[in-house]
Amino acid sequence: MKYKYSKLYWFLRDLEWVKVYFSPFKPPIPRVYIGKVAIGTPIFFPRIWKKATPKKAYEATIKEMEEVRRYNEKEQTYKRKIRSFDEIYEQKINSSFAQPKKIGFDFVSLGWKTKWTSTDYRFEWSPVWSFVFFKWQIAITFVAFEAYHFWECYLFYSRETKGTVKERLEICRKKFPCIWTSHSDKGKVTTNYWDVVIKKKYL
Repeated sequence: MKYKYSKLYWFLRDLEWVKVYFSPFKPPIPRVYIGKVAIGTPIFFPRIWKKATPKKAYEATIKEMEEVRRYNEKEQTYKRKIRSFDEIYEQKINSSFAQPKKIGFDFVSLGWKTKWTSTDYRFEWSPVWSFVFFKWQIAITFVAFEAYHFWECYLFYSRETKGTVKERLEICRKKFPCIWTSHSDKGKVTTNYWDVVIKKKYL
C-alpha cells in the first residue's frame, strides 16, 4: 500500500506544471501528433525495461567484445581492457535492457534543472502525454511560446515567490530579470521576456 501511495505522489508531482494554466502566464498550446512512433518520452521513444534472458545476455556479451576489439584495433594509445566472456556475461545476465513499449501511456513532466545556483533554472523539455499501440502513437506536447524563457520564468515564479500575483511578479522582475540582448544586421535588440510570457492584463 505504501508503494502505491508513493507512485501516486510522484504522479501528482509530475503534474505540478499544469498549474501554469491558472497563473498569470500565457497558456501553453497543446500540439497533437498522431502517427508512427516519433515523439520521445522525453528523449527515447516509449520503452520498458526487462530483465535479461540468457539469449539477450549472450548477444550483449558478444556485441561488447566485438566493440572492444574494433576500438583497440583503431586506438594505438588508450586501449580498453579486454574482459573475459564469463565476466561480461555475468554482468549482462544481471542487467535490464530497454525494449520498445507495445501498448501503454507515458506522462512526461516538464523537464528542468538548476545550474550555477539553486534558483538558476534551466528548461530542458516540454511536457508530453503519450499513448502507444504497437508502432502507432498519439502524443500531446504542451508547447509554450519562447519555451526556454517561458518555463524558466514560470519555474522561478512558482517555486521562489509568494503573495499576490502583483507582488510575485515584482519579485520575479527584480530577482530573476529575464532580459536578453541580441545582435543582427538591423542592430541591437533588447527584450524583457517577462513582457512576452505574461498575459497582458498583468503587465
